[in-house]
Amino acid sequence: MVYQDKKRNPPEQYPYSVIHCKFITTTTKMRSPLPMDFQVVVLAGGVSKNLVPLVSKDVPQALLPVANRPLISYVLELLEQSDLREIIVVVEGQDSVVRVGTWISKAFLDRLRVEVAAVPEDVGSAGAIRAIAHRLSASDILVVSGDLVCDVPPGAIASVHRRHDAAVTAMLCSTPVSAPADSGSSGGKDKVKKPSRCNVIGLDPTKQFLLHIAAGTEVEKDIRFQKSILRAVGQVEIRADLMDAHLYVFKRSVLMDLLEQKGSFQSLQQDVLPYLVRTQLRSEVLANTTSPAEENGNHKLSSQKNQVMLSQLLANASTPSFHGHHVIGSDESKHAPKRTHKCCVYIAAKSKYCARLNSIQSFSDINRDVSFLKQDLCCLDCRLFFLLHFIGLSQIDMDNIQVTGEASHLSGYSFSAQNNIIHPSAELGSKTTVGPNCILGEGSQMADKCSVKRSVIGPHCRIGSNVKIVNSVVMNHATIGDGCSIQGTVICSNAQLQERVTLKDCQVGAGFVVPAGSDYKGEPLAKKDKSQ
Repeated sequence: MVYQDKKRNPPEQYPYSVIHCKFITTTTKMRSPLPMDFQVVVLAGGVSKNLVPLVSKDVPQALLPVANRPLISYVLELLEQSDLREIIVVVEGQDSVVRVGTWISKAFLDRLRVEVAAVPEDVGSAGAIRAIAHRLSASDILVVSGDLVCDVPPGAIASVHRRHDAAVTAMLCSTPVSAPADSGSSGGKDKVKKPSRCNVIGLDPTKQFLLHIAAGTEVEKDIRFQKSILRAVGQVEIRADLMDAHLYVFKRSVLMDLLEQKGSFQSLQQDVLPYLVRTQLRSEVLANTTSPAEENGNHKLSSQKNQVMLSQLLANASTPSFHGHHVIGSDESKHAPKRTHKCCVYIAAKSKYCARLNSIQSFSDINRDVSFLKQDLCCLDCRLFFLLHFIGLSQIDMDNIQVTGEASHLSGYSFSAQNNIIHPSAELGSKTTVGPNCILGEGSQMADKCSVKRSVIGPHCRIGSNVKIVNSVVMNHATIGDGCSIQGTVICSNAQLQERVTLKDCQVGAGFVVPAGSDYKGEPLAKKDKSQ
């Protein structure tokens, strides 16, 4: 194994400091991941403000524990399973990149070839790609968010992309069902009712092409469509039940040209993808295909040249799309053939699990999902069941309920006969019970008469007697005193709860001490940032 930590100066047009921490396996024979020219980029983030106080300089987002495993391990194993073994991981912040790079180098020794690059904080996903543009040389770039937990093979999205010769292909999946605020750990502020928000997505009748996307748009608002797209496609299917999973395949030349032209673009999801969708019938990002006649200002091309351009446009597509019909329908006698580019989608099957860990609520939800074994009625998605009952559907046909995909297999653990996971080195006191859908980590100790339900407890925790833990996540090396009651709460590493503490829907930051007898509901508890 060779481990390098050195500074490189990126090209002048990208004013970002990039550190590359490489670990290169020497004993594993590297196989080509796909019979195509692809590069893989994982955007691992840094210390996300949406996850404070769960994250810190010591525990960046990529290393947050999900079922006692770092978050980024789920994406890396997904790529490894698809034989995508040469990866660039982009991390925000100098402190975070060292910690993430060190962990990857140890966990994936002789398994992956990873280059870890650091970019400044808050540059956005588009800015992160700009920063490493000089490292990208393949014809197509697979970009995946490091907060994605799913079991959809990336190769399936790549195949769709190449089959249609698309400018971009995005993976869509069913929108996860989130727990109600008073049973999760979203904090007090999230309990105020907010307008329902979701992705509003427009698809063509074949469900292969993306015609419209508005992330976070209020459902009550009108949807505006371009007339050119409506005329070309004939009809549009509007969906509000799909989520942009932040897994994309881009044609490199298109992405690089667009990021250079649009210096203000910061987000792939909110800026780049919507722009490509809006302009797919009047493409401005395929300028390198400009013909000599167009460069000379001569827009009167012969019918033969039009047909040549059309055949090139459709050469790599399995069937002619509405993009081709749009070109055919253009007025050849007055205008040059219209440039188009394709924006494709891959819709994951409902049986697949797909969720993003980008909020405190989703942190709790995903931990619960991954430790939740769905085998019978009680193992259906209890959050969905509760929501249906909560809105008044007392008579529920369980055969027709659409639940999220199974996620327990993603943990990598084997469940016991009691549908839980208790590490062999963990110690349980007299009359202590660990219920189904729970995980108890290595070396943790629980005293007498404790009860744990639907929770994840990390390694090397110390839990006193008569403690009740429900729907919660307790990270490594936490200490919980006698008589504590914890519900819907996240307790970070090295935190200490003294005797008789009651917490509901709270987040306790790393190293924070909760005084004896305290009673908190819906509050973040963390040390003050001295830098503020």
